[in-house]
Amino acid sequence: MNKIRSAFENGKAFIPFITCGDPNLETTEKIVREAVANGADLIELGIPFSDPTAEGPVIQGANIKALAAGVTTDKVFDLVRDLRKDVTIPMVFMTYANVVYSYGAEKFISTCKEIGIDGLILPDIPYEEKEEFLPLCEKYDVDLISFIAPTSKDRIAMIAKEATGFIYVISSLGVTGTRSEIKTDLASIVKVIRENTDVPCAIGFGISTPKQAKKMADISDGAIVGSAIIKIIDEYGEASPKYVGEYVKAMKDAL
Repeated sequence: MNKIRSAFENGKAFIPFITCGDPNLETTEKIVREAVANGADLIELGIPFSDPTAEGPVIQGANIKALAAGVTTDKVFDLVRDLRKDVTIPMVFMTYANVVYSYGAEKFISTCKEIGIDGLILPDIPYEEKEEFLPLCEKYDVDLISFIAPTSKDRIAMIAKEATGFIYVISSLGVTGTRSEIKTDLASIVKVIRENTDVPCAIGFGISTPKQAKKMADISDGAIVGSAIIKIIDEYGEASPKYVGEYVKAMKDAL
């Protein structure tokens, strides 16, 4: 069975996003374990990149701090090796095509398989260009996660039919970041997804409160939260694992 799907088996999934190496890799490791202990169903790990085009200022700032602290792709791989000694829930990488290209696509994706990464999210690769990575992802059994955005419209069915792992539904136009209100008609997008695949879908971008998370999970199979978690890490630094754990528990309870 696809491992990512297991994250959606016990009710609605809560998926936290964490930038690796912000403020340092030791703290990232503690944050992941706290998130898992408090009910996270799948962990999205960001490999820092100098030009993260999908990200708003909060996650951009985390990328800058992690890179300034000397975080590299190899160090992130080592972090995952340590986490996999006891973390059993699915984990996916979120990064950019350039990171994979510069490392060597086959080397990168085969290493994902070796260390226990279950999926890869590349927000700067449109559906039409996924063939650059898809054969390697299939070869090494790493799901290439598809995005569906409010602008996808006529392409929703097509993207859904070929999706694996889970589908990342983008709640609103623009970059990541907390939003006071999400106004997109997401129910109609999810309806088209459901008509074309049984692959689970989770909604991300802009979710920060338990109420918002519940609303998004009621429509879909789960909620993804990044910027709100990065803000907690920003505030508490090396003391943040405890506070992230409390936040994850509140969000999971709301679902």
